[in-house]
Amino acid sequence: MRKSIIYLLLVIIANSYGQELNLPVFTQYLADNHFVISPTYAGIGDNLKIRANGLTQWVGIKDAPDNQSIYADFRIASRSGIGMSFYGDRNGNTIQTGAKFSFAHHLILDYYSKQYLSFGISYNINHFKIDIHNFEATYEQPIIDPFVTDDRATTNSNFDVGALYRNKGFFASFNANNILEKKVDDDIRVSEPSMLLNYQLYSGYTFKGPKKSGLEFEPSIYYQMFSSDKRSSTDVNFKFRKFDRNEDYYWAGISYRYLNDQFLKPLNIGPMAGFKKNIFYFGYAYQITMNELFAYNSGTHVITIGLDFLQGISNCPCTQSPVHD
Repeated sequence: MRKSIIYLLLVIIANSYGQELNLPVFTQYLADNHFVISPTYAGIGDNLKIRANGLTQWVGIKDAPDNQSIYADFRIASRSGIGMSFYGDRNGNTIQTGAKFSFAHHLILDYYSKQYLSFGISYNINHFKIDIHNFEATYEQPIIDPFVTDDRATTNSNFDVGALYRNKGFFASFNANNILEKKVDDDIRVSEPSMLLNYQLYSGYTFKGPKKSGLEFEPSIYYQMFSSDKRSSTDVNFKFRKFDRNEDYYWAGISYRYLNDQFLKPLNIGPMAGFKKNIFYFGYAYQITMNELFAYNSGTHVITIGLDFLQGISNCPCTQSPVHD
């Protein structure tokens, strides 16, 4: 059984090697931070929004994936926004660090019906390496592969593009990530894909509760498909918010993720909750792993903390906050 678990982890690590520039997306975007998955959200809402995420996957399994990231976006002028993010991701002996720099522009399609269209672009730079310091000779393999002589470090850059449509409480964004093919080093002996392109669709609707109740309900769906092998997954989410008279709020929800050819076999399922008080934001999400690793870990934990500075109303409704507007 132990060998089977080790084999499964090695497969996961090998797959992550072929997916550079594709950092894990769990439920960070549901912590009122849609900028995580789309540059089109840069500049929508309060002038300066900062969110920091800490993600620990499969707690209880040694060398399981671990990720830290920080996101910031703010409005420039009335109809444009810029954003940036920095991240570090470790999966076993593979390490990624990098950054994204984004720009978005927002247009009014119809002022009275609150229809808006946004376009965004991100420039990504990613540093990937294999940490060989933990490699040790074993009884079965007393000599380490002589080709393993350094960290196999490589740096790549790429672009994401996206579009966002909003109509009152409805929103739908489409993104094409890593639109350029990756340059492959022919000297590396492992199979390494050059196509890292993946598509993401995120859509939902925010329903207002009874008048003066301060309630909002938001069902949403997040779809991701990798162009290289056509595998895809979907998140089905539901969350609600409760506002007080000072516009502070707390929220709670649940997310269900599955492969699109295995709807009744979820990958992850779990609750989430958080609150916003003045300029401070906090969110926590927990996901139960529903595959073969279920019996060997206590799930995935995501913590989000944030600050909203320089709050002010834009001259253009196309950049006003989508939350409780």
